[in-house]
Amino acid sequence: MEKVGIGIIGCGNISGAYLKAMTSAFPILDIRGLADLNRDLAEAKAAEFNLQTRTAEELFADPKVEIIVNLTIPKAHVAVGLQALDAGKHTYSEKPLGINFEEGKKLADAAKAKGLRIGAAPDTFLGGGHQTARALIDGGVIGIPVGGTATFMCPGHERWHPNPAFYYEVGGGPMLDMGPYYITDLVNLLGPVARVAGFAVTPRNERIITSEPRNGERIPVHIPTHVTGVMAFANGAVVQIGMSFDVAGHKHVPLEVYGTEGTLIVPDPNHFGGTVEYLKKGGQFEEQPVTLPYADGNYRSLGVADLAHAIRSNRPHRANGDLALHVLEVMEAFQKASDTGSTVTLTTTTERPAPLSQSLVDGLLGK
Repeated sequence: MEKVGIGIIGCGNISGAYLKAMTSAFPILDIRGLADLNRDLAEAKAAEFNLQTRTAEELFADPKVEIIVNLTIPKAHVAVGLQALDAGKHTYSEKPLGINFEEGKKLADAAKAKGLRIGAAPDTFLGGGHQTARALIDGGVIGIPVGGTATFMCPGHERWHPNPAFYYEVGGGPMLDMGPYYITDLVNLLGPVARVAGFAVTPRNERIITSEPRNGERIPVHIPTHVTGVMAFANGAVVQIGMSFDVAGHKHVPLEVYGTEGTLIVPDPNHFGGTVEYLKKGGQFEEQPVTLPYADGNYRSLGVADLAHAIRSNRPHRANGDLALHVLEVMEAFQKASDTGSTVTLTTTTERPAPLSQSLVDGLLGK
């Protein structure tokens, strides 16, 4: 299959994982260059992966670049995405799609008007662990879906990230940073969300960085850092969620899904693989075999590869704009519910992405 030209804009912390997967696991992707406002950062990544640095304008103008992979900070996602669409490029961005629903919808509407595709992380739900859980649910082993829990709680990213201030600006926080992994996976498993209730609080108005090189620096907090609530799915399931940068530790597993006939322990949605456990009503938890691919490593850019194959095969791609926009509206709804003290009804919906197994050849995507 003819390769698809890729231009990458943004060479920050997450770019290394993308580049490693792109250059080792997905031969359909042809990286045409890396761009970053910090030229030194781009040159360091280019040297590490034997690639070339270019300006964003050069990538937009290159006729061989078909997809712009946007790895900038959240508040730049839509601006860069709109530039890519104006240049006639499909675009795939890191999560979230935008820092708010209105902004994300602007990008989605622009793509539809131009007949171009947009996609967004996370793509971890395409990993073998999560696709195994999806197959079990689709096979009816849990019966009628009833509910579940989604939990991410930690003391904050200033412990490890070299430049963590953006996590505490608009577009950051535990819900918009980590929520996409959990909510996207739940939509993959259960379908779209219909209504949301929740509370969002900010226990501290500043944080102290303990990572290098900014150890000891104080940064202001502009967003809620502890969010909890309930999602009522269109299929009738009700899932509790908790996302926090204010909790020292907890014993909840990341994802549980409950049904009338059984319970599933789903792997951490920040990873592609992990242990899947199933409890049949009246029985005990048993580990389930994970035989589907992309469960044994970090395959960041699997969603980009699926988009590339979808372009060549003229089929829908899975980590798509409708899914990302729906998840963005869900996340924003927790703040609205908290501010108004009421339940928020979603205005968007989305189709469950097709199982990845439908596009596998010889056990791998497009191989």
